[in-house]
Amino acid sequence: MRFVDEAVVKVQAGHGGRGAVSFRREKFIPFGGPDGGDGGKGADIYLVAVQGINTLADFRFKRAFKGTNGTPGAGAQCTGAAGEDLEVPVPIGTTVVDVDTQEELGDLLHDGERLLVAKGGKGGWGNLRFKSSTRRTPRKSMPGLEGEKRELRLEMKVIADVGLLGLPNAGKSTLIRAVSAAKPKVADYPFTTLHPNLGVVAVGEGRSFVMADIPGLIEGAADGAGLGITFLKHLQRTRILLHLVDISPPDPEADPVVDARAIVKELKKFSPALALKERWLILNKLDAVSDEEGDRLCKDIVRRLRWKGPVHRISGLARINTERLCQEIMSRLEEIAPVPEPAEETVAE
Repeated sequence: MRFVDEAVVKVQAGHGGRGAVSFRREKFIPFGGPDGGDGGKGADIYLVAVQGINTLADFRFKRAFKGTNGTPGAGAQCTGAAGEDLEVPVPIGTTVVDVDTQEELGDLLHDGERLLVAKGGKGGWGNLRFKSSTRRTPRKSMPGLEGEKRELRLEMKVIADVGLLGLPNAGKSTLIRAVSAAKPKVADYPFTTLHPNLGVVAVGEGRSFVMADIPGLIEGAADGAGLGITFLKHLQRTRILLHLVDISPPDPEADPVVDARAIVKELKKFSPALALKERWLILNKLDAVSDEEGDRLCKDIVRRLRWKGPVHRISGLARINTERLCQEIMSRLEEIAPVPEPAEETVAE
């Protein structure tokens, strides 16, 4: 199924039921007085995070959700039945935004978490509510209030511990295939990855982390070029970014250092907070060159980038040093606490 990470839906909570106009009628009680009950409350609408739903694709077919109305009140002070609340399942990691106000209503990060997005209308008063010492036989009731109506934008952000970053064909999909059970498409042409892929990397009994592979970025991605801009937000929940660099690109005129700097520039343009995340330099495709040439290329890239953070030399295809990389990632994740997602204002419009 095609990956869908954004959807716009309309929700309409249930209306409240109308209040009743009724009078007590019993034998030997000629003036029983008003006894009309209130109308029932309209149904609320909730979004519920559900484990096992991985996309927002279902909302391509059903984009409107309406709660049931409350039933009218009745005599004998009977209140109408409330509408049954409507729960709409969404993937874990869904952010909910009101389209009209651009207000972020909530973020569903845990299985079973519920978010009220539209409140049902209150039931109208029956004539019993209008009884007073001066008004003994009120023939007035009220209609129920209308339920809330909203247009919502749902944005799914992949929840992963580690995010892979790099140009198309840098070897991100190959790496995630090598260290996890994920099987993303791999080919010798750019943009083979068209949607995020998640893989669980096991590094021992009871020790594992989730790795996310997003479509490759190109220069201008933060301005809408290529595919990466659509999925950059998926990196916001990660704790560590792995910046993959092809040490021997197929294009002889390509410069890995220039390309790496372009990626960092796009991160800063999209979100300054994202650019400040812990980032490791992963020099990939050692198997494509000799040991001496690989050592020379790696040292040159690190020197020209003036890289101060962790550096790893690997080959995802030949699985050179990948196990060691995963062990060090796991150790680092155990040291650091989960990083909160950057505030909305830190993401460039």
